[in-house]
Amino acid sequence: MDITIKARNLKRHFGSTRALDGIDLDIPPGRIVGLIGPNGAGKTTALKAILGLSSYQGELSVLGLNPARQRDRLMEQVCFIADVAVLPRWARVHQIIDLTERLHPRFSRERCMHFLKNSKVRPESRIRALSKGMVVQLHLALVMAIDARLLVLDEPTLGLDILFRKQFYSNLLNEYFDEERTILITTHQVEEVEHILTDLIFIRDGKLILNSSMDEVHERYVELMVRPDQADQARALGPLHERLLFGRHIFLFESGDIGQIKALGETHKPSVADLFVALMGTESAPALETAE
Repeated sequence: MDITIKARNLKRHFGSTRALDGIDLDIPPGRIVGLIGPNGAGKTTALKAILGLSSYQGELSVLGLNPARQRDRLMEQVCFIADVAVLPRWARVHQIIDLTERLHPRFSRERCMHFLKNSKVRPESRIRALSKGMVVQLHLALVMAIDARLLVLDEPTLGLDILFRKQFYSNLLNEYFDEERTILITTHQVEEVEHILTDLIFIRDGKLILNSSMDEVHERYVELMVRPDQADQARALGPLHERLLFGRHIFLFESGDIGQIKALGETHKPSVADLFVALMGTESAPALETAE
């Protein structure tokens, strides 16, 4: 099987700070991967290495290419959207489309216009006259019109209202994603993307804390909610984490005797946000936001 991103012992140090600390990673095509971590965890450093924007130690292959040495070839097959779409504010929309068509050999004007037809973005509009949501729509249309094999999204919907965010991910799934493409997403708004993820990566202090498919996560972890008088029984089973919610104790377990766990109370699968807090430590909780 071809591997979209392969890393072995990937490292990047800034003085005494280990931004990436010996990461091993295999991401095949046809996956939607959430790269989740608190601020300063190493997410941006990892993305820069993948995109050929920074140096690193160790082995890294993206679409079979070395990002540091073959970035020009790599960028023909990779697209990137950040939280701020950097488009010249003085230009008109059709000028941006013309420029993209000249610069990128895999760009399709027809597909771009198809993606924009149901939006309020008009070819004659100037970028400075567009709302942030409309700029993101334009940026997404430009990117989806490029026949790329890897799409990297770094906080792509930051600052957008819930309607734009939902439309963004709906368009991404319905109009772009297929089994040949890979999407790598970093975001703090995890609750709005967890339903589309196939794989989940937690990173902290440059190390991978979790690297699993969502199916494996659902099989591996379970939450148990019990009354206060049952809390000691639950603790005796060795939970990974405990929290309180409206007077109930909620415990996170890894594997274990599911029958014994279920006998104590109500069980369910943890959300990505709750799993993040449990595995990364409660001090990391403020770094995650919930969707509206």
